[in-house]
Amino acid sequence: MPSANAILVDDVYKAYRSGTNVTWALRGVSLSVGRGSFVSIMGPSGSGKTTLLNIIGLLDRPTKGKVYIDGVDTFRLSDRELAEFRNKKIGFVFQTFNLINRLTVLENIELPLVARGMPKEERRKLAVDALLKAAGDVSWLSKRPNQLSGGQQQRVAIARAIVGSPTIVLADEPTGNLDTASARTVIKTFTELNKLGQTIVMITHNPEVAHCTQIIYAMRDGRIVGTIDPDPGKCLINQ
Repeated sequence: MPSANAILVDDVYKAYRSGTNVTWALRGVSLSVGRGSFVSIMGPSGSGKTTLLNIIGLLDRPTKGKVYIDGVDTFRLSDRELAEFRNKKIGFVFQTFNLINRLTVLENIELPLVARGMPKEERRKLAVDALLKAAGDVSWLSKRPNQLSGGQQQRVAIARAIVGSPTIVLADEPTGNLDTASARTVIKTFTELNKLGQTIVMITHNPEVAHCTQIIYAMRDGRIVGTIDPDPGKCLINQ
């Protein structure tokens, strides 16, 4: 894999079996994402977007094909190695935030670092720095997620995704549960992180969000069927 790529998906297929029935969620997907890129994937429900994101995120293995992350052939990793590699290389942002309400904002952001066994003082410093990057406001640190707005919760989720300095951030419909103003703020956050060199791959149904990225991949029936050059004038944060 060329060193310029953060992600290389090579002829990936994914089948789900139920008895004698086989459903092909992905049908020969190939995709390369350069380091420091901000790309989006669009397509109708059932087109394979989330399956592809889960395979890139090493949450699922392909039935056939290869996935390289940061130059590493992930097929060669054991389940334990895969979990450790995922923790270090990939951050996740979800539509429903996936924050834990019994924990404070600080404790939520720290979670990926707890899994690494990092000392408390070190991880707390990194958590504060991550929230500054994602939100510019550390006054939320002692609050619980349910005390924050949806947009604030999503920025906490972004801070959690970047706290371990991953190579890649994967975002699955990150603005899907937000109003327009909050969505605009979240996309501005992603844009600023990308300017700092963060690689971001985002699934979205919203064209106004997709047009804020550097390239749009169109999916249908388990395949990437083409690319769309974004129009900055249609980007949500420019409206």
